[in-house]
Amino acid sequence: MKKNEKVEILIEDMRYSNLGVGYLEGREVKIKNALLGQVVEASLSKVKSKTAKGKVNKVVKRADYEIEAKCEHYNECGGCSRQTVPIEKQLELKNNMVKDLFKRNEISYEEFEPIEKSPIEYYYRNKMEYSFGDESFGGELNLGMHKKGHFYDVVNTINCTIASEDSNKIHKLVLDFARNSGKAKYHIKRHIGYFRHLSVRKGFNTGEILVGIVTTTQEDVNYDELVKDMLNLELDGKIVGILRIKNDGWGDVVAGEYDILFGRDYYYEEILGLKFKVSFYSFFQTNPLGAEVLYSVVKEYLGDAKDKKIMELFSGTGTIGQIISENSKEVFGVELINDAVEMANENAKLNNITNCHFIQGDLFKEVDKLEFKPDTIIVDPPRYGIPNKAFKKILDFNVNEIVYVSCNPQGLMDNLKLANEMGYKVTKVRCIDMFPHTPHVETVVKLKLAL
Repeated sequence: MKKNEKVEILIEDMRYSNLGVGYLEGREVKIKNALLGQVVEASLSKVKSKTAKGKVNKVVKRADYEIEAKCEHYNECGGCSRQTVPIEKQLELKNNMVKDLFKRNEISYEEFEPIEKSPIEYYYRNKMEYSFGDESFGGELNLGMHKKGHFYDVVNTINCTIASEDSNKIHKLVLDFARNSGKAKYHIKRHIGYFRHLSVRKGFNTGEILVGIVTTTQEDVNYDELVKDMLNLELDGKIVGILRIKNDGWGDVVAGEYDILFGRDYYYEEILGLKFKVSFYSFFQTNPLGAEVLYSVVKEYLGDAKDKKIMELFSGTGTIGQIISENSKEVFGVELINDAVEMANENAKLNNITNCHFIQGDLFKEVDKLEFKPDTIIVDPPRYGIPNKAFKKILDFNVNEIVYVSCNPQGLMDNLKLANEMGYKVTKVRCIDMFPHTPHVETVVKLKLAL
């Protein structure tokens, strides 16, 4: 076996999050995007004495459980790599891969509970960010997702099966408008052009929709006709805001100051009976119906906390804190991003919650100022997780229990090892499938201080 060699291999195992594993010439070969039971032709990118890595060139033989993908864009778009796997099999694979992480990291648990499925399998995303581009160099202006395995090429995904159907309709309208305007896509290397991104956000339980069109300021376009046509679309929901975001920066992100072309720059969502104001740049769980399942698990793991003071770290817009507040004596949230803290306090007032307090700042500096020791800590960090040096400070509080919400089970393992070393045991683990047809999964862990 040599680097760049093409090999045919049976996938006999899977590892989190998206690695198929086969065995060849005494080596364990990890193949990105390969599925259990497939026979694939792969190009080897790295070969060592006992291991090798590669990527799929083509599937020689499908796994016997595979089905036809529902989405017409599946073969081109890189978004939903698991659409050929029936949903029950997806759940089984995700649950087993997280269990495997615990086993490989030698982390024991008292109970690994069955995985929770998303309430809906398709059209579940409340937020979509599309890129303007072309399918190949010099081609017609496109709007959609990046082509599988390509950084620059863009595929029109106007019939995406994980975006809301309202999002698909808005997507098509904006694409037609952009093409008819005669303006070009922004060229990320040459830094010329106009159209950059389209962002669509929707409150699933309120129906409110917020739209953002991201462009440079190199040219000007009249949006009156687009606004009129967008407001006349036949949608399940209702558009409450249309923004034009101005971004002349080099980063390929949705960012910048904006003008309001119509309505307002926020929408409302309802989760488990509470109302949340969500601004254009605020983080909010992308599967709101799945979020209700996730937050219900957090409440369950917290149990009866009527006499407990809860500290929520990485509290964001305070969604979890407000949802658990009715079962808690007091909730104290700390978040670094000021806009999120302002939104959290505003939402607490909106929901008439008086026992939640959210502050902005470095969470460890702020926590040191506390005049009380919390009974329980809830952590819900961003995808990159919590560095162990920082997590040690959390563990130093020596609270009786910690509820850890993780969107990156692999990164979670280092934190759990440290928790074990510092006297905590894992009592419960439950996965929640927030992202059907993708390799990702949320994991909730309950930690207790061993006596």
